[in-house]
Amino acid sequence: MNGAFEVGAVALRAQQRALEVHANNIANVNTPAFKRTEAHFAEVLARSADGTEGQGVGAGMGTDAAAALSGSAGVRMVPQTMIFAQGTLKPSGNALDLAIDGRGFVELAGLGGETLFWRGGRLRVNEDGLLATSAGIPLQAGIAVPDDATELSITQDGLVSVRNADDEITEIGQVSLVRPELESALERLDDGLYRPTEGARLIDARPGEDGAGRIVQGSVEQSTVELSAEMVEMLMVQRAFAADAQILQAADQLAAITNTLRR
Repeated sequence: MNGAFEVGAVALRAQQRALEVHANNIANVNTPAFKRTEAHFAEVLARSADGTEGQGVGAGMGTDAAAALSGSAGVRMVPQTMIFAQGTLKPSGNALDLAIDGRGFVELAGLGGETLFWRGGRLRVNEDGLLATSAGIPLQAGIAVPDDATELSITQDGLVSVRNADDEITEIGQVSLVRPELESALERLDDGLYRPTEGARLIDARPGEDGAGRIVQGSVEQSTVELSAEMVEMLMVQRAFAADAQILQAADQLAAITNTLRR
């Protein structure tokens, strides 16, 4: 009987995690350059007292807990997978909006010298004159914008120039891109930022080279989340959660009957 409770608890935890994944996707449907996450499940085989594995059960439930249950079976949720598909580039008409058409990332200088990656969004000029993200994190290239600049331009190959009140154009820097050999080597942070994991292999490239893509000024990369698809997935997870809860209800009813017979 305890096995039924264990399987039910495993299933409920798995569906809760899946629900959190889809809810996070939906919450970021309008976040620039957001990459949706998928939830996958895998079988967990029962392990008998002598350590041999029994038969597996179908997928659809899971957990991040133990990979096997003593005397029972279930499935577990495997690590979440970010889908690094290219989002649609939408023109915004704002010269400080920046998008990347390709696999590259803009390198940022985080606090304490930490290296961060960014897929683009809204730029701004910090109080110290450095070109930075909307959150105030400066570009690793350290591009300083003059106080008398009236217009800023970024070419597809990353060349940054400004125009002053005298209609003079000056080149002030170069935005380079970084392309990870494997996107799975990146850890997602808040505000559309990513951090390379330990041992991640990175390729430095100019925009338009080495598969890094090109820079598109005045555009914003849309989220890869499809709201209708996520809503359908969420409804399916909710139905599965309700079905898994019935396992615990049935086990509780049987336990109550058993206790009554013992009396």
